Amino acid sequence: MSNKGFTLWFTGLSGSGKSTLAEYLTPILKERGCKVEVLDGDEVRENLSKGLGFSKEDRDTNIRRIGYVANLLSRNGCAAVTAAISPYAAVRNEIRDLTTAAFIEVYVYAPLECVEERDTKGLYKKARSGEIKNFTGISDPYEGPEDPEVRVDTSKETIEESGQKILDYLSEKELI
Repeated sequence: MSNKGFTLWFTGLSGSGKSTLAEYLTPILKERGCKVEVLDGDEVRENLSKGLGFSKEDRDTNIRRIGYVANLLSRNGCAAVTAAISPYAAVRNEIRDLTTAAFIEVYVYAPLECVEERDTKGLYKKARSGEIKNFTGISDPYEGPEDPEVRVDTSKETIEESGQKILDYLSEKELI
């Protein structure tokens, strides 16, 4: 059983594949002896950040809460896997600085056209029509990481290829 905790911080536009990658990697990490907890942005917003809106301040608060819980988990030997848009670089860097275990930022990249095509929840369509205000990538900025530990491109890679890049990095750093 691996007792090296770490935070695997997925960031990317809505629909880029963050949750899909988290779901794909969780059983693999468990098979390799890791205790794993997934902090999905939508689930955390529903259970830990209920009542927060989508203003910059509320988004920052939500991300800080996810970061706080991820740090608690990772410093106690758990692989904390986060899947939240986390659009602002400054807050992601703040979380990185406060995290005591290894922090691995994974940029789950997919071009805007690609995520709009995928749009399983119809959110981009609503944002384009003005029905949703402050929508990341449309009417609110997304600041992609400049130097993530791992960058995957889900518009060109299969889930297995993207997942393998992440596993290779974790192995290389002796975290799994």
